[in-house]
Formats: sequence, structure tokens, C-alpha cells
Amino acid sequence: MTTATTTGPVTRAVGTSHVRLEGRDKVTGAARYAADFPAAELAHGWIAVSTVARGRIRSVDDAPVLKMPGVLAVLHHGNAPRLKEDFVGTFGPDTTTQVLQHDRVPHVGWPVAFVVAETPEQAREAAEALVITYDAESHDVGFRPGHPAAYTPEVLVAGRPPRTDKGDVEAELAGSDVVVDARYTTAEEHHNPMEPHAAMARWDGGRLEVADTTQGAYATARDLAQLFGLDPASVHLRSEHVGGGFGSKAQVRPHLILAVMATTVLGRPVRAALTRSQMFSLIGHRSPTAQRVRLGADTDGRLRALEHTALSATSTVREFVEPSATYGRSMYDASGHRTVHSVVALDVPTPTYMRAPGEAPGSFALECAIDELAEHCGVDPIALRARNEPSAGPVSGLPFAGRRLLDCFAEGARRFGWAGRDPRPGVRRDGRWLVGTGTAASSFFAGAFPATAAATAEADGTFTVRITAADIGTGARTALTQLAADELEVTPDRVRVLIADSDFGNAWLAGGSMGTRSWGWAVTLAARELRERLALGAAVPPDGLTVRSDTAQAVSALAAYERHAYGAQFAEVAVDPGTGEIRVRRMLGIFAAGRIVNPLTARNQLTGGMIWGLSMALHEEAVRDAASGDVVNSDFAGYHIAAHADVPAIEVDWLDDPDPDDPIGIKGIGEIGTVGSAAAVANAIWHATGVRHRDLPIRPDRVLTSATAQKERDRAGHR
Repeated sequence: MTTATTTGPVTRAVGTSHVRLEGRDKVTGAARYAADFPAAELAHGWIAVSTVARGRIRSVDDAPVLKMPGVLAVLHHGNAPRLKEDFVGTFGPDTTTQVLQHDRVPHVGWPVAFVVAETPEQAREAAEALVITYDAESHDVGFRPGHPAAYTPEVLVAGRPPRTDKGDVEAELAGSDVVVDARYTTAEEHHNPMEPHAAMARWDGGRLEVADTTQGAYATARDLAQLFGLDPASVHLRSEHVGGGFGSKAQVRPHLILAVMATTVLGRPVRAALTRSQMFSLIGHRSPTAQRVRLGADTDGRLRALEHTALSATSTVREFVEPSATYGRSMYDASGHRTVHSVVALDVPTPTYMRAPGEAPGSFALECAIDELAEHCGVDPIALRARNEPSAGPVSGLPFAGRRLLDCFAEGARRFGWAGRDPRPGVRRDGRWLVGTGTAASSFFAGAFPATAAATAEADGTFTVRITAADIGTGARTALTQLAADELEVTPDRVRVLIADSDFGNAWLAGGSMGTRSWGWAVTLAARELRERLALGAAVPPDGLTVRSDTAQAVSALAAYERHAYGAQFAEVAVDPGTGEIRVRRMLGIFAAGRIVNPLTARNQLTGGMIWGLSMALHEEAVRDAASGDVVNSDFAGYHIAAHADVPAIEVDWLDDPDPDDPIGIKGIGEIGTVGSAAAVANAIWHATGVRHRDLPIRPDRVLTSATAQKERDRAGHR
């Protein structure tokens, strides 16, 4: 036996910039994604999807296809393995998993068959030749405010109530000197990570071995075991590298289920991968929203009433509610305070979590309404927010576990040059361009989930940490290495962190801005105990000395507070009134988001979030055809996202804001950058043009239409 010792005080890794440990592998092609895992006798599957928006499958004519070259099997509702019907997964009851289990077609793009062949080309050709006939039924994909089928759901995500009420909103509105009553809409949006969803499944010695592109290997493995009636210990899932997710890879998806079905039937490895077009119907999306905000205030801008109602769409398969109105529950107080959600079930794919669920569309509506209130009151938008800064949670009444929102605005205003801003809209020009600036607040809750981690002192003096974390491009692998190194009091090059293996035990997935916080907590506790044992002289055997942590008790003991990250967003835009073109010239985000582990990757995350908000404000919009029920722009040619030419100089920084109840002080940064950025851009467009845009995206045609309407109003006012 040997004794592993630390080298004494070393330069702390946390708080300093470190390049991604897997960066070289990714840019050289050495990193293996789910579709890269090899296997002997690997077969390939192709998903055939429904071409009708509602109805039943009358027949699947698979006989001719089975005779095609290389075809091994055609799975459909008549012959596919049976799945657990009353499946309750990580995120609750989920009937979207019931693929090939019945003849019902709930939307265009629903999986109706899975063709397996020797090569992906053969599988695709056969799937496209497969003849499926339907008994089509009338459908409704038309999301609109006032839809007669809208209803109030029983519960939102995470058990939150769909409605909150405090005081008398109507009375407070009636007694207000200034009232804003505005309606907002946001478009259907799609995740579109760079890596399409893929999985490879095979049976090996009685164990199901799976490589999947998932944000949570442990949760996905357990859900998969339940669906197929397997012992959880018999499912081994790895997700070594993930090329983005944004929420779309947070749960079991059809490609994985179908790969497992096929390998079970054929007895050989099967790979399934989605096309870009299929990702518009098989992995979820952000629902469109229709929101109404009513604000009532005194002449100085102090709120008396705040009402935020939000309508979103769900599917007939499974209820999912975009919780847009929850944003204001922790942001602004008023004597009369009401938030209400409603939802309408349409013949569309089931929406799901998408980066900053609820807060992204909700902040657009409320932060734009706050800006409009400031205009009507003749008060600076930042000053108005300061006058309405709550001392406790507006709805919960709980104290804040740190709230440096106004500090973010103060620092942001200084850096952005806000003090020199002429508040009048439509007066600043740069040649043909109208120029304006806008601001908005950001907030995203800070939470943690239980996790387990193992830290091992190796006989050679190095250390290995194992945890079922996921790195979906966030730099989690690097951050966890830094955290472990500091707790072990060694340099990061002596620590190896292994992640994304379901055998490592329970750990929260990469989502909800809680990944690194939840994993880091477990890693810190395991590393701390290991260091303490070594300091007491514990010997290291040849196979290493291992300590395991479990944070379940520590996380459950968190004191009740309003826990949030905060931020202030600023944007400058230029608008061409002749063409309607909008150019975002610069953006600034100042955040109070807990302790920053790795400034390099943190800046990347926050900047990426702000770009997402810019894209939401100006570009992203899935368009559904009422006749077919399908998305007509289901590719990167028609579904517009911000490209390099659309992204301006973006400055990101943060204030010191550790969470006192977290051993590391982390709050989470994955989503806060997206919240409020679309509103900042929209508010800047108003400042540039004098016209409020309440429908996203703010396309050139909408700019031109609004400009024409404004001219008509001006002419009418002069008559």
C-alpha cells in the first residue's frame, strides 16, 4: 500500500479561466457522440412518420419493403414490442413514449414505423417506400388568443400552481393614475442543437448497453428500464459527449425507444438517428404564447396592480404548460397581484422544456410592459424598477437569498452609458438608421437536486472523480475538475473527472440551471471527505481509496428562501425605416448569478444566452400550415436563427453573489442570459422608432407595417 498526500497549498482553480478539457478532442474529431459509437454487425434504423395531422392507421403495407435490399425488419403498431402503458418518468406521466403501441395518430410527424436495414441508406430508401394508409380526421393546429377550447390546468411544472392571487387587482387598477394594458405574442420555437438526436442500443451478456444523446444518463436509463419492464441494474447508458440540448434531450425520446425495440427483436446492435426535419416533430419545442399584462401605478410609477395572464398550446398526447406568468411572481410587488395560466390542446407535437422555460417568453411581456409604464409615467426605466424593488417575495412572502438586481442595473448603466440617454423615442439618427437603446431585468430561480459522486485516490498520486453529470457544451466537465482539485488541494492536472455513465449513480440532469450546482455539491463533499481521510494517514491500496457522497439530506435541508440569479440587460439597435431592417449594434449583460467557477466558460454561457434572446426577438418562428398541420420551415433554410452577421459586440460580466447556503456558492448560469434579452431588444426598437412591437419575432415586414400605421395615426391626429 501507498499513501497519497497532497502537496500543500496550491493556486486555487475555482474562479480562474480554464479551457475545456475536451476541447481538443471536439475540434479534432476524436470526441465520440452517440452516433459515433461503433459496434460489430451494426444495423441502422429509419423512422417513418405520419403524414396526417389526426386520425388512425388503416394499414401498413410492409411486405414489399421487407423484400428490398438490406432490409431486416419493419416495426409498427402491429408487431412492435409492448411498452409500459402507465409510464411515469422523471418528469411525471408521459404518454409521448407510447410509440408504435396503437393505431392512433395525434399529429403530423408521429412515429408510425421503424425500418431497420444493413445501411442507413437502405433503411431510408425503404422507409420512404413504405406505404401507410390512414383514416384521416379533421384537425386543429391553430393557436390563437381566445381559443374556445382553452382551459386552466391543474398544475404547472414542478408542482407550481397555475394561478396566484393577492389583493384586489380590479380595485387597484381602478384607483391607479396610470394603467398599461397590453397583449403580447411569442412564436413557436425549436431547440435545434447542433447534434441531432441519436442512439445506439445492443444487448451484451444480458445487459442493455446504450449510447444516447441525453442530458441525464441516469434518469434516461431508469426511465428506459421502466418502459421495457427491465431491472434498472440491467440498463447501462453512456452519453460521453452531447452537442447541445437546451431541454430537448432531457427525457426519453422516440429514437432511443425504437433502437431498443429493434435490438431486442433482431438480437444485433441498432443505431437510430433523427434528421433535422424530424427534430421539428419528435423532440418537443417551445409553445407559442399569447400573454396579457395589466399594470396600474401611481404617477411616480409605484405599482398598485400587476396582472399577467398567459395562454400556451399543448398536445392531445400529454399536457405541458409553458409557465410564462410565473416570471412576475418573484420580480415586482403590488397590492393587487395576479398571475394566471391557461392552455389549449391542439393536434401538434407535445411542447417541452426549452432554455429558460416560462421566463424567456414571460420576461418579454412583463419587461416590455414595465418599460411602457416608465414611458407613461415619465420615469427612467431603471428608476422605475428601483421604486418597485420588493423586500420579500411578492407572492411567496419569503426572504431573498441575495438579490443584487439593482446593483446589476447600476453597474450596467455605468458601463453602457445609460446616463447620457435621451429618453425621447425616434430622435436619434445615424444616417438613414434610427438608433435606440433599451434595458430589461433578468431572473431565474436557483435550485439543487440530490446527487451522488465518488472520489478515488489512486496509488500513483492522482485522483478520479465519477459522477453521472452531463456536459452538453457548458463546460461542466472542466468546472467539476476545478472544484474537485480545490477541495483535494491539488492542481487540476492531477484530477480526472468521468461523467455521463448511468453506472455512476443518481445525479440530476443538465437542466434548469441546476446541473453544475447539484453535481458540484456532491463532488465537493466526496473530495472533502477523501482529503480528510488522507490527512489522517489513510493508506491507498493498489486499486485506490474511494469515498462516496450523497447530497440528498443536505439538499432537502436547504432553508426556504426566494433563490434566484439576477441580471440587467442592455441593447442598442439601429432600424432602417425604409426596409424595416433591424441591426443590434451592441449588448451588455451584468449578472449576479452566484459564484463563478470558470470565467471562460461562464462568459460563453451568458453570451450564448443573450444571443438566444436576440434570435428570439428578431428571427425564430416556426410556421404551421393549417391545412397539413406541419411546420413548413422545418430546416435551417426556413427556420431563421441568429447568424454571425446578426450578432454584435456582446459584453458580459458579473458581480460577486455567492449563495450562502451552497457549499460552493453556485446559483446557476445556463438560462439567466436568455431571460430579458428579447425585451431589451424590443424596448430599444421602441426607443429607436417610437413604435411598440408586442409580437415576436420583430420581422422587417412588421416594422414596415407598424411604421405605416403610425403615419396614419399621426395624420389622423393632425386633422
